[in-house]
Amino acid sequence: METLLEILEDIRPDVDFKNCNTLIDDHILDSLAIISLIAEIEDEFDITIPTVEIAPRNFNSANAIWDMIKRLQEDDE
Repeated sequence: METLLEILEDIRPDVDFKNCNTLIDDHILDSLAIISLIAEIEDEFDITIPTVEIAPRNFNSANAIWDMIKRLQEDDE
């Protein structure tokens, strides 16, 4: 989770990612930020994020993103 928070803070250092649950709903992460985030996550965690997973429910909070990462890692095993 710490690595994910570091990635998020590199993209938007002005956001409190530990407590924000409306990253998509409040347009805190725009489409370019999400593309950057996906690329960083795929590289860092050695996973592929399928298009079907690129949905607001998976990117609205750091916890939701982390849950998606863990789920995709389990699917790879």
